[in-house]
Amino acid sequence: MRVQELIRDIPDFPKPGILFADITPVLAHPEAFDEVIMAMSGLIQMQGVNKILGVESRGFIFGAPVAQALGLPFIPVRKPGKLPADTIKVEYTLEYGADALEIHTDALEAGDRVAIVDDLLATGGTVEAACRLVEGQGAHVGATVFMIELSALGGREKLAPRPVYSLIQRS
Repeated sequence: MRVQELIRDIPDFPKPGILFADITPVLAHPEAFDEVIMAMSGLIQMQGVNKILGVESRGFIFGAPVAQALGLPFIPVRKPGKLPADTIKVEYTLEYGADALEIHTDALEAGDRVAIVDDLLATGGTVEAACRLVEGQGAHVGATVFMIELSALGGREKLAPRPVYSLIQRS
């Protein structure tokens, strides 16, 4: 199965000038979706992590089944006001504005080794913010793993020196 062939490009979404990589055809194809989850799981398994973190919202789509496949806890990182218990918040800037992410204060322990899973690495701002949440609790980012990386946008450099793995690279 060539997963890359299932990804469709949507021009000018969510705003003019952006070419959106639509992954929903991959999700609609069980064999392709399973291939992605198994490939991500294989990369993460070699990193010695003990928790999987997914960034709202598409990071949940990939992170939860990866955690399940590896028998590891899944930790959601969400937009402000979406988690029910005490949280820690970090603000960050995007190419089109500012935002914030939160994690439960009891989600990680000092010394945890975490893999952050998301669908796409573009400029790296959102995942870099998630990394700061992890590291702010004394945990270590053992890997960042993506289905797609838009290499021309420099996200890999923004996440350095943290390990970055992507299944599909596009310029």
